[in-house]
Amino acid sequence: MSTRPLFDEEPRLALAPGAWLLRGFALAQAPALLAQIAALCEQAPLRHMVTPGGLTMQVAMSNCGALGWVSDRRGYRYQTSDPDSGRPWPAMPPAFAALAQEAAAAAGFAGFMPDACLINRYEPGTRLSLHQDRDEREHGHPIVSVSLGLPAVFLFGGLTRTERPQRLPLVHGDVVVWGGPARLRFHGIAPLAPPEPGAGWGERFNLTLRRAG
Repeated sequence: MSTRPLFDEEPRLALAPGAWLLRGFALAQAPALLAQIAALCEQAPLRHMVTPGGLTMQVAMSNCGALGWVSDRRGYRYQTSDPDSGRPWPAMPPAFAALAQEAAAAAGFAGFMPDACLINRYEPGTRLSLHQDRDEREHGHPIVSVSLGLPAVFLFGGLTRTERPQRLPLVHGDVVVWGGPARLRFHGIAPLAPPEPGAGWGERFNLTLRRAG
């Protein structure tokens, strides 16, 4: 059973109907999450995928879970195997799924059962342009995004690319959840700032948990 405090005791920020920033929600689990990321990336190494247009993505990526998100010249999609090795993606650690379920429930989305977790690594200067998460089979489930390591600025836009996004500072242990009317909002990450002296990290990891199948 979880020992996490009740949701009304957690620092939280409403971003839009259906979207919440849960500050520090994953902080207690962060060391274990980072250790599990390292083990997963030994099985399915991080790589810079290629967009359908032939551009190399700045963010290094891997996956765990029954399905993994991939991009290449054939398009964006989910598949059960790692295209680099041909093997199934590593199983999603129970702690990842439990954290996602708790965060989703805290944001009003009870019963979330993720089957895909995209692992992103950002180095200083890396950015992720505004985009929608729309490659999933259907969009009735929320997105749960966990920030670990270096701080970042999360860009949370509207339902069209032209809407000016909110700029939200994220720090180690923060979790963002969006679903319902916010599910298809554009979002991204501003170029990652260099670490400050004594930061303790040289990079940022992000776990994005979804129901893809």
